[in-house]
Amino acid sequence: MDLDLLGKVAVVTGASKGIGLAVVRSLAAEGVNVVAGARTGSEELAELAAEPSVHPVLVDLTEPDGPARLVDEAVRAFGGLDVLVNNVGAVRPRVDGFLALTDDDWDWALTINFLAAVRTTRAALPHLLDRAPSTIVTVSSVNAFLPDPGVIDYSAAKGALTNFCKSLSKEFGPRGVRVNTVSPGPVETALWLGDDGVAATVARAGDGDAAAVAKQAADAMVTGRFTRPQEVADIVLLLASSRAGNVTGSDVVIDGGLVTTL
Repeated sequence: MDLDLLGKVAVVTGASKGIGLAVVRSLAAEGVNVVAGARTGSEELAELAAEPSVHPVLVDLTEPDGPARLVDEAVRAFGGLDVLVNNVGAVRPRVDGFLALTDDDWDWALTINFLAAVRTTRAALPHLLDRAPSTIVTVSSVNAFLPDPGVIDYSAAKGALTNFCKSLSKEFGPRGVRVNTVSPGPVETALWLGDDGVAATVARAGDGDAAAVAKQAADAMVTGRFTRPQEVADIVLLLASSRAGNVTGSDVVIDGGLVTTL
């Protein structure tokens, strides 16, 4: 299927690993010029950067001016912007409960999971409007509508993120910028399966085993497995392409059947 993305310019945040890396790789394979924003690089991203169409930018998107610097670098490198993929995010399981969370904890969660996307979008929109029709695809989470006290701050931030994107779609859709979200359930990334990921953190708190925690999460899904990063990337690319030209204000869930409500 031709996604009609050849020659487009995209910015991807959280691009050094997991979903973000899969999105960068997939966009580059479609002939997109990709500016890959990440706080630290990775061996995999460095390999992709051997191609002139992939331009890594090391930037801390939790800093107030970080998102604007990333977007400015994309415009400087490739002359404009057609696609923004807000992917950066992180979670810290709150095994000691809500009352243990400080203002600093809330500030961290809201900044990396919500304000980073707000600031990147604000910086990108003038350029996206100049190149309309253009697109914004934001990676949210099923926790936006599946509140979990174990990740209470993450859930609140993702709820705000999805709401924000829905509002944007109404304001900028008439001006040629489509805005959609993707909401994954548990994904095979370090966020869930790394040494400091959800499974390991929950296991340590309960004197359990990380593999057992991960298996319990997988068993909660109809498919019995975690989503793969490439499967999320495939949806992101479809929403970014003209093949989804009349899709805006939508949220696409990919969770293996975890969420059972209508």
